[in-house]
Amino acid sequence: MSSRTPRLVRWTLFAVAVALPVATMTIQPWQALAGPEPAAVTTSAVPTSGLPLSRGNGHTSALAVDPERDVDPERDPDRRGQDRERGRKQRAAPDDKGRGKAPNPNCTLIVPAAPLTAQGLATPYQLVATNRRNGACREANADQSAFVEATIIDPATGALSIYRPLVIDRGTKPAASPVVPTLPPDAVVGLWFGFQGDVLTLRGAAGDCVNGLPRSPFGQFAYCGAPDFFDAANAAIGAGKLKVPPVGKARDGKPCPTTRDFSVVDQDQSDNLNTSYLALANGRTAQDNAANAKSLPVTKVLKNDSDNGLLNGFIGPALGCQPFTAPDLTAGGTLTSSLALNELQAAAAQAQPVALIPPNNPMAQVDGKRSVRKANLYRAGVNMPPLDPAVDTAKNYCHNLATIGSARLRNDRQFTVRTPSPDPAAANNLFIFLQQRLKGSLVDLACAQARRAR
Repeated sequence: MSSRTPRLVRWTLFAVAVALPVATMTIQPWQALAGPEPAAVTTSAVPTSGLPLSRGNGHTSALAVDPERDVDPERDPDRRGQDRERGRKQRAAPDDKGRGKAPNPNCTLIVPAAPLTAQGLATPYQLVATNRRNGACREANADQSAFVEATIIDPATGALSIYRPLVIDRGTKPAASPVVPTLPPDAVVGLWFGFQGDVLTLRGAAGDCVNGLPRSPFGQFAYCGAPDFFDAANAAIGAGKLKVPPVGKARDGKPCPTTRDFSVVDQDQSDNLNTSYLALANGRTAQDNAANAKSLPVTKVLKNDSDNGLLNGFIGPALGCQPFTAPDLTAGGTLTSSLALNELQAAAAQAQPVALIPPNNPMAQVDGKRSVRKANLYRAGVNMPPLDPAVDTAKNYCHNLATIGSARLRNDRQFTVRTPSPDPAAANNLFIFLQQRLKGSLVDLACAQARRAR
């Protein structure tokens, strides 16, 4: 079963969060609603779908914004107060035969053979419904799109590159042939997955792929070869072959935030990708690069709403910060960022306290109960050390999110209120979007509710 909070429950919680004031919110310290830390639930270390377990390494367009008016009462009330970067409201699927059903939120990716090789990277992943009785899964449906992202290191030189494997519907062909990358000898490849629905399952991979524990997938997150990639990258850093750039100073005078900053994280941090795809009217997809955009009759660009995209595309620019980048082999060497690069920079530069996957992260739990094993599997995929039960508690995470995270959001209002919202239907600027997201996250993490300062 999924570790995510059921959709109807999540919407009920968000309805409560929406009722809270947002314009001048101050969040007070609290403990998790459940009280003292319960005993951890441990589960056998076998990934879902029969996939072998990867070892752990231990370790828009412009939008007119009125800066004097934070709240737009005409915004869609069903999408306010959400904790995530995308709207959780499912729209009617184009293939539901007019019945008005919401699209199937649980899909499966068929992983190609040898996914960590050049040929495997260039072989499209196939999207299919996990349970066909719940409806089809279509990559071009923005509520079902799955995404894949590879980051590659040459251990001999420390050179990094990025590649974005394509996802297509099962039984179809790509709208354009994927780029076949040239990899350095002995290249170490890590793969990460993102998803716009609820639960993404991997199927057909051999070795080094993890999407959770038996009958308990992470949800929107999975990886292949990630711990080995981070082992190689950290070794290159230690040998002086790979230099992670400093984060720099933000417009607020503080270090630029990372994916482990409490002003950036939400209830399931470090998930989803910067990857995007091109989609045609017939539902076929292609890699997002200049050549395909010019030659194909593209009708929309599919994007993975993510913590990484939020940081690199909205928060960073608002604060005058630049991401850690590497050549994108899918796009002719254009410099872009990735989940792996963000996590390498966060590990190197984030000041204390550092936001690490907590035991109350919904995607790291089993049936709503905390699982040290599952949390550590997640952490291994994003270059984090194993969970320390004495320090990595729900109480501490909630306290830091409510105090440190909230304080920086308020402090940076002068910059974020003038920045477009990632979801204009939910909020009319980035400041309000981040405030709503924070409050929704506090609910999903079972933290006490935010309240206006008196």
